[in-house]
Amino acid sequence: MPADHDVTHCPSCLAPIRWTVTAAARRMAVNATPDPAGNVAVHTDGTGRVRSRVLTRERPTLEHHEWKAMPHAATCTAPPRRRTGRPGARERQGVRPVPWRQR
Repeated sequence: MPADHDVTHCPSCLAPIRWTVTAAARRMAVNATPDPAGNVAVHTDGTGRVRSRVLTRERPTLEHHEWKAMPHAATCTAPPRRRTGRPGARERQGVRPVPWRQR
């Protein structure tokens, strides 16, 4: 069973989550409690960092000290709104400038 010292709360729904680091060095929130229906394998490495990987067809089973978790994005009851563009982005107007070099 994982320790509770790295559990924090989701800012949107206040559910307990753990921040993990994927193999691609990206952060991913997973639910804090193990879930047998989850598709993410989570473990703590030798430095104390919580690591995660998705269970794939090539590696479908848990290895060593891993436990199954559910990604929090799949179960969050109040997900943050998606951003559609930059705030204050302007629509382009006018003529496209010509190249300054002559050919």
